[in-house]
Amino acid sequence: MRKRMRNYGIKIGSFPTGRRNAITDVKGVKVGHSTVIFGEGKLKPGFGPARTGVTSILPHEGNIFKEKLPASCFVGNGFGKSVGLMQIRELGTIETPIILTNTLSVGIASDALIEYMLSINEDIGITTGTVNPVVMECNDGYLNDIRGRHIKKENVLEALNSASEEFETGSVGAGTGMVCHGFKGGIGTSSRQIEIDGNIFTIGALLLTNYGRMEDLTIKGKNVGMLLKQRLKDKEEKNGIFKDKDDGSCIIIIATDIPLDPLMLTRIAKRSLLGLARTGSFMGNGSGDIAVAFSTANRINHYGENFVKMNVLSPHSDRIDVVFQATVEAVEEAVWDSLFTAEKVIGRDGHEVPVLPVDELLNLID
Repeated sequence: MRKRMRNYGIKIGSFPTGRRNAITDVKGVKVGHSTVIFGEGKLKPGFGPARTGVTSILPHEGNIFKEKLPASCFVGNGFGKSVGLMQIRELGTIETPIILTNTLSVGIASDALIEYMLSINEDIGITTGTVNPVVMECNDGYLNDIRGRHIKKENVLEALNSASEEFETGSVGAGTGMVCHGFKGGIGTSSRQIEIDGNIFTIGALLLTNYGRMEDLTIKGKNVGMLLKQRLKDKEEKNGIFKDKDDGSCIIIIATDIPLDPLMLTRIAKRSLLGLARTGSFMGNGSGDIAVAFSTANRINHYGENFVKMNVLSPHSDRIDVVFQATVEAVEEAVWDSLFTAEKVIGRDGHEVPVLPVDELLNLID
């Protein structure tokens, strides 16, 4: 098992982390995975090799359709095929878990999530309206037989039913076939704690990283990617070709227990993309860089009054700056978490990307 970044004494930013340094430090949030790996060798569309999976994020432990949460989203670069963002933006709420998977499995994931929601809400489509499934994606086709669409409903349900406060990162779930800055990427997470008016609040980030060029990779303002690429060049020329276009995607999920309304959550979702910029992303033409942010502090009863009074942090308060800063720090570290913890994956047609060479990196930032 590869270690997380902080196990090497490397810290990002100035705010302290939560106990797990994960999105699940926000009380009630859970994460689950289903990993799909089979086959090896030459690509046979429909038969593999499969290097893919599903990751679920449950925003709270109750029935989120009955008790919705304030939410918002922001699209940095819209080369993506997500489902459900339009209603989040319009109504400012989220009413299902969030599913992450590969691009060509969005349809089956959406169908499975709808089935899951119908199974626990007998009123949907009968005595009340329908449901807005939230499914987001990245393209894992470099390592995975993406045309084979190997994700099944059972995988989505497994990710939902296995969700827990403790979860793996790296090459797991939706992150199984993802590539970040030319290295093996995948699922990454981090959290920050801040104090406002004597109250301690938590901001958690979970990322699906599949973007960036190796030569742009930056840590603490230092471009280490170009040096790492040069040192790996001979090995890569023997084993494969650098995946050197910023044509992937990054999905960012932000959770917090700070009482925020959808306007403030939009502003936070915007700032989350700065965490990617600090690692070297310029959001290339073919990259889908999308953030969803939600707050667990207020629940909106589906059958409640039309107008619900909520306790919210004033959007005119300068104290929101610490929220912005903590969000950027959590996202930046979550990128590195995905790189540090990702394991080696050999994919279709023998495609392989290197795992982050931690010892080399430590030497460069000493």
